[in-house]
Amino acid sequence: MDRSFNNNICSFWLLIWCLTLLAAWSVAGGAETPKQTILVMGDSLSDAYRLPENIGWVAQLATALAPHTQVVNASISGETSAGGALRLPSLLEDHEPDVVIIILGGNDGLRALHPNQLESNLSEMIEMAKKAQAMVGLMQIRLPPNLGPAYIERFEGIYPQVAQRYDVLLMPFFLVDFFEEDGMIMDDGIHPTAEAQPLMYESVRPFVDQLLSSSQTDSESNL
Repeated sequence: MDRSFNNNICSFWLLIWCLTLLAAWSVAGGAETPKQTILVMGDSLSDAYRLPENIGWVAQLATALAPHTQVVNASISGETSAGGALRLPSLLEDHEPDVVIIILGGNDGLRALHPNQLESNLSEMIEMAKKAQAMVGLMQIRLPPNLGPAYIERFEGIYPQVAQRYDVLLMPFFLVDFFEEDGMIMDDGIHPTAEAQPLMYESVRPFVDQLLSSSQTDSESNL
C-alpha cells in the first residue's frame, strides 16, 4: 500500500480524534455549573425595594461574580428573623449554598420585638447553615434612634454576641457610612435609593470574597 495513502489515513483519524476532544471540551464547558453558591437571606434592604431587581446590590453582586459563582437572593420585603429561620431549611436543601449571608433583624426592631427572639432566630439560622457546611456572614443591623437607647443597645448588641459565639464573620451595616447623605435614602427614611445600591455592593464585596475564599479552602481541606 502506498506510504502517502497510509499517512493520509493517519492524518484523517488524528483530525477526527482532535475534533472529538474539542467537541467534548466545548460541551463540558458550556454545561459547567457554578463552582460556588451564595444564599442571601435578607429583607427589603436586599430585595431592591421599589426598584428594578437588576439595580439592587444583590443583582450587582451576582453580575460581578458570574459565571463561577451563583447568587441566590432569598430576600423578602418585610421579612423578620423568625420568617428567615422558617424558610431557611428548604432553601439550604434546594440550593446547597457554600456561603449564607444573613441580613435580618431590621423589621424585628421596627416592630419592637423582644431582643431574645432575635437572638434565638439568628442562632437557629447560623446553626442550620453551619450544619449544612456553609460559611456564614452575619450583618450588623442598626436601628433608628426613635426606638430608645436602652432597646437599641440591647438589640444591636445581639449581633456581635451571636457572631462570636458561633465564630462567624460579622459584617458592618452597609448603610452606616452614607445613610445621612443626600439622595441615598428614599422619602420613607428607611430604604436605600438606586444611587445607594453600588455603595452597598462595594461595602459587602470584600466580606463576600473573604467568605468565598474560606469556603474554597475548607472544601479543599476536606478532599
